[in-house]
Amino acid sequence: MFFGKLILIDIGYLLILVRHHRLIQLFRFYWFENGYTYKKIENSNNFYKLSVLHDLHSLTKLPNWNFARILEKRRKKNMPKLPSEEKFIDVSDYGRPIARAFVDQIKHTKITPVQVTYLFGISGIIAIYCILNSHYFTAGVFLIVKSILDAADGELARTKNRPSYTGRYLDSIFDIFLNFFFLLAIWKVTDTHFLIMILAFVCMQLQGTLYNYYYVILRHKTEGGERTSKIIENERPKAFYTESQKTVDILYDTYNLLYIIFDKAIYQLDKNANESIVFPKWFMSMISIYGLGFQLLIIATFISIGFVSIVIPFLIYYTVLLFLFVYIRKNVLK
Repeated sequence: MFFGKLILIDIGYLLILVRHHRLIQLFRFYWFENGYTYKKIENSNNFYKLSVLHDLHSLTKLPNWNFARILEKRRKKNMPKLPSEEKFIDVSDYGRPIARAFVDQIKHTKITPVQVTYLFGISGIIAIYCILNSHYFTAGVFLIVKSILDAADGELARTKNRPSYTGRYLDSIFDIFLNFFFLLAIWKVTDTHFLIMILAFVCMQLQGTLYNYYYVILRHKTEGGERTSKIIENERPKAFYTESQKTVDILYDTYNLLYIIFDKAIYQLDKNANESIVFPKWFMSMISIYGLGFQLLIIATFISIGFVSIVIPFLIYYTVLLFLFVYIRKNVLK
């Protein structure tokens, strides 16, 4: 069986060198799916996953080798954050159904996940403008739109089977800047002290970092979980073949500069989380109230009903639960 795999790999490499168009499509399709190793192609920096071509014979018999149909069928199954049997109720992901409907409308267009990321950045900027001009209900609506688009960019990447460190880091960079300016705008229209606003921002980031820390650990401990995000971001990742290594390096360095203090703080609170049992669904559902989507839903609700001045103190008091969650993880989920 092992030698059979090696033969298939060598055949695939030979076919690429001779550039046989349809077989290249077929092999590249497979290599990008659930593979065993990587192989360098000619003099480029592109790497492709190699998988067992167990059904190559049946695929080559399909009329006209309808790759579009095959890819569409496989993409619907590809790259979930978690396999279906491990999914939990994520209250911060309430926008996912709308995000999927949106992605279904654009998945056959040239719109890229990064372009959707720009859209959620624009939605956030509009929300900030509305807060500063006392259009609180409209601001709340655009905060929700921002959350939906925030889910849509990753959904589009998974649908198109195009994981990207560019999108992963750009998404997080946009998030932290928008979070700061959301609170800065709220500070501007209320009587809150500036340092209290800064404290609320720090609390908001720590909450989100705890949720992401546990969620990434869960994905890494679960077979079939998405692993674009790392438990500890301590080195520049190798860019996927669809993106520039230089861009990934710049975005990684920016991400690390912005998030390192929060990542280290949460890691110090629970260093051994990765050695625990697989987190149960009830625990992850509980932690999901710290997901950014739910945080923004709370902010949107408060400002839409006119309780703008409550947002900043609420985010500070909301942090008390962080220590409860860490205690549960350490003492219940050993």
